[in-house]
Amino acid sequence: MGNMNLSNSKNRDAVVATRSVSSSQRIVYLDEKGRQAKSVRVLRAPLERDLDALLRKVGGSDPLAGLSDALIKGDPEVDLERTGEFLRDTSRVYVDPDQKIVHAVALWDVIRSPDGTTKDRRAHKTTEQNVATETPLKWSGKLLKKSEVWNRFVFSGKLQVVHINGLTYDFLFEMARELEQKDSLLLVGAGAKSNQPLVFQRGGTPYRGFLEGRTQGDSYCLILHLSNLELKAPSKEKA
Repeated sequence: MGNMNLSNSKNRDAVVATRSVSSSQRIVYLDEKGRQAKSVRVLRAPLERDLDALLRKVGGSDPLAGLSDALIKGDPEVDLERTGEFLRDTSRVYVDPDQKIVHAVALWDVIRSPDGTTKDRRAHKTTEQNVATETPLKWSGKLLKKSEVWNRFVFSGKLQVVHINGLTYDFLFEMARELEQKDSLLLVGAGAKSNQPLVFQRGGTPYRGFLEGRTQGDSYCLILHLSNLELKAPSKEKA
């Protein structure tokens, strides 16, 4: 749960709270004996027995054929002492093509076009959170019909905007009722012009925000849908 600054269409600002939307349904998986099942991590193979290492070990002009023969004759990919071992307290590390641990890593952002080709490649910059600053998230005024949004964007998460006192209740209820009457979602962005993506924590993923409002009697529901992927059709090649 966190806080954010929000401004409505009448330029009224308020500090409101957000919390993750979760389903109340709890699903438990059981085995054939009625015991609760759980997910575990197992060791697939040590590095010296993965595909690249085995190909280098086989060598020759056609290492794939040589590896195929080796797999038929035995199990070179299986370490009987370690393969299938349960893993606990693991840490992520980066390795180079020779499977050696590297300690100085440069991160890059790769931008791809709709057809999957690389459009741009630039050094990664750590994003700073921008939803709980002195500049509130303003009512952008850009409304999109729900049917248009559902068919254009992929949603990866959602947050419920909730009031923290009586004043913010009136503030948020008014917003929810206006959005419901217009049957639209409000595009929410950060910055003075509401044109920057939303970042909820330092180094977090930038999102586009789409605010949905619903009311029932004196109750309201404000859902901030989050998206970092827009659906675009690849451009057709000219004949």
